[in-house]
Amino acid sequence: MKIEMLIDELQEIVDDAFTLPLSGGKTVVNTERLKEIIEDMRINLPIEVKQAKSIAADRTNILNKSRAEAENLVQEAEERSKSMVEQAEEKSKNMVKQAEEKSKNMVKQAEEKSKAMVKQADEKSKAMIQQSEIVRMAQQQAQQILDSANQQAFEIKNAANIYIDNMMKKADDELSKNLAEVKKTRQSLKNYQQNQQNNTAKQPPRSTNAVRK
Repeated sequence: MKIEMLIDELQEIVDDAFTLPLSGGKTVVNTERLKEIIEDMRINLPIEVKQAKSIAADRTNILNKSRAEAENLVQEAEERSKSMVEQAEEKSKNMVKQAEEKSKNMVKQAEEKSKAMVKQADEKSKAMIQQSEIVRMAQQQAQQILDSANQQAFEIKNAANIYIDNMMKKADDELSKNLAEVKKTRQSLKNYQQNQQNNTAKQPPRSTNAVRK
């Protein structure tokens, strides 16, 4: 007989008890049946307790397994985010390095071209100055050539600076994009962990009645 049934029978015995007249509220019950019920409860109680312990152990195992899976997911996510950040940093460094090298080459070429143009202008002006009748014209043309050379050098240097700025912006955008993806991955992991905790907290304990059936 199950514990619930024995308790119900105890309740029936108490409900069926009758009060003795002039006894100060004392009642008469079937003591023999009470003893039998108590003995049955002693026999069945260890079985019920064992079943309850088994249910608690199953729940603990499920919680431990879920916790281990969550820890593995966290570790994988951390390793992946670390790898993504390292790749983004390496890519950004390479882009900056390439931009610096290209800008240096552009500046060097601009300086060489400017020097060549200045040299040509200087040589041409000297040749023109040697002719006294066109001294003024030679100086004017030489100045124009020199101004043109300086202007071209300025434009080339300015273009190089703009190129560097664009490359740096592109590297910054790429790094920001990768960092945003890392944050998104971490947020997804947090949401997954929260859902796991909520599901575990909401999971009702297994009914003792269901086990007994």
